Amino acid sequence: MSSVKPAESVDLLETFVHGTDFDSHDDEHSSKGALTAIALHADPAADRALESFTHSSEPESLRKQTAFWLGAAREKAGLALLEKMAKSDPSSEVRAQVTFGLSVSHEQGAVEDMIRMAHDDQSTHVRGQALFWLAHKAGQKAVGAITGAIDNDPDTDVKKKSRFRLEQLPKDEGVPKLIEVAQTNHNREVRKQAMFWLGQSHDPRALAFFEKVLTQ
Repeated sequence: MSSVKPAESVDLLETFVHGTDFDSHDDEHSSKGALTAIALHADPAADRALESFTHSSEPESLRKQTAFWLGAAREKAGLALLEKMAKSDPSSEVRAQVTFGLSVSHEQGAVEDMIRMAHDDQSTHVRGQALFWLAHKAGQKAVGAITGAIDNDPDTDVKKKSRFRLEQLPKDEGVPKLIEVAQTNHNREVRKQAMFWLGQSHDPRALAFFEKVLTQ
């Protein structure tokens, strides 16, 4: 008996996925398992299958699930498909999930795509999600750049409370101060929290700051 070829395996798994609405919970377990198996499959047929799941005729919930796996598991081919979805998918909810897929991708160019979406996407929701994930990545980079950080700094709680006060200031005052804290404060937790609140601000200055942090 001959063994099943990888492409044939992908073809079989596809039959469990096409047309699945993950929001309905009908056959969700088997469909999610099949989608995961395809995403982790080494054969190039997996990329063709995943691309078919991104077509606008497929349910939004499937396209959203696919966007995550494209970033998490499909490397360059996945990034290319995410870039296509970012520009052509008609659903703002799907494009918002594309920003998450880009945030978990390790491919060069993913950050630039997130920045472009934060600048240019027609949906305020998508731009906000792109800014949120940029803040997350910028925070990770800022934390990783600190050497000898003191995790149990005795003034962490005081500084975190100060951060809340900064966030409540008018944007003209609060955003520059948050950027200053994110750039210069020696305390790791405070810098990370400042990044988070900048991500919530939806302010162009915050986006410019994240762009600088992530691309320099």
